[in-house]
Amino acid sequence: MPLAVILLVAIAGFVLLRDVVSFELLRENREDLLAYRDAHLGLMAAGFVAVYVAIVAFSLPGAAVASVTGGFLFGMALGTVLNVISATTGAALIFLAARWGLGAALSERLDASEGRVARLRDALRGNEVSVLLLLRLVPAVPFFMANLLPALVGVRFVTFLWTTAVGIIPGALVFTSIGVGLGAVFDRNEEVDLSLLWEPHVIGPILGLCALAALPMVVRALRGRGEV
Repeated sequence: MPLAVILLVAIAGFVLLRDVVSFELLRENREDLLAYRDAHLGLMAAGFVAVYVAIVAFSLPGAAVASVTGGFLFGMALGTVLNVISATTGAALIFLAARWGLGAALSERLDASEGRVARLRDALRGNEVSVLLLLRLVPAVPFFMANLLPALVGVRFVTFLWTTAVGIIPGALVFTSIGVGLGAVFDRNEEVDLSLLWEPHVIGPILGLCALAALPMVVRALRGRGEV
């Protein structure tokens, strides 16, 4: 039931908000937001986190806009911290919603399974940390799926929580840094360009972290093959 509610809200959000939450909206309300931040930093930070958590938890449009806004409003250090806290909290809510619903039943079936499914289950749980970090680091994996799949296969919540927080830091740094320079983009009346995410100097280190996260799985596979 909780997962069904999230899916319904996500569909409604896609229909109603996909053209509303945008960088243009941020540009139009720029002065008001900055003035409120200067007058009420704590309230602005709390409101930002609440909105960002809702966007992630209900898979609403605007996650990239929210991440960039964190840098725009709060700077590199505080913006990165708030982005990581918000995205991790929203991811945790999706995880728990799936775990309380489909996840519990599917996890029980996996525990009772045998043969190839059992070997896959054991391989996944033996490499739990590496798989979870890869889900966060690989840019091609949708954030919603990276939240949902671990819950459905019985990943431990604590492991999911800390790997999410750690794994999204590189992406959060990139989005926040774009937000820090957003004011200059608005001043030049230019469009916000997120293609920076795929520049070699950005994607290269992230792919390097992916390789590092996958290394324990490779070592275990080679060691197991050697023992056989």
